[in-house]
Amino acid sequence: MYTCANCTVLACAGQSEKEMPKNCPMRQVDMRQKFLPEYEKEENHRFYINCSSIEAEGYCQWPRLKETVEFCRRMGYKRIGLAFCKGLKKEAGVTAELFRRNGFTVVAVICKTGGISKEEAGIPEEGKIHPGQFEAMCNPIGQAGLLNEAHTEFNIALGLCVGHDSLFYRNSEAPVTTLVAKDRVLAHNPCGAIYCAEGYFKERL
Repeated sequence: MYTCANCTVLACAGQSEKEMPKNCPMRQVDMRQKFLPEYEKEENHRFYINCSSIEAEGYCQWPRLKETVEFCRRMGYKRIGLAFCKGLKKEAGVTAELFRRNGFTVVAVICKTGGISKEEAGIPEEGKIHPGQFEAMCNPIGQAGLLNEAHTEFNIALGLCVGHDSLFYRNSEAPVTTLVAKDRVLAHNPCGAIYCAEGYFKERL
């Protein structure tokens, strides 16, 4: 079992192979031969080269939003999909407009698309936010399906719920990046809980 999250050596990021922990994945001598050829495949090579060049050029300078725009431009994408949460409609509007100003066509689909009641999807009353009232289900599979039908070349997930985002990724035909990770408590900054996990948030986690 790999425990990279607790490693203090990080031989993978430097030249400390002799100090590798016993369970370090780098002890698999065939790993380089196993994975490196995947980056040489046509469907991966250009994608990865552009990712890495943007990382280097905008390092500690560009916010993720700019990195995303630049990546789409360098990949030659024209049609961008935006799958967003109803609670971040304003942010989705700003994002869509920014991409349009940069010459992209944007297809944006809200999470509640279809207006399907949660009951129809098998969610009981006690599983609703407001029992006894109509609540439209989040529809990430529908979001992915509509963007697939629109033939988007690259999709952006903006504030989808935990798990709903997973279903969207699974069903999207185009590659997906996450622009915003939802966290209703921390203004969509999940790292806040991590930073405070041993302090202010210890009891809440």
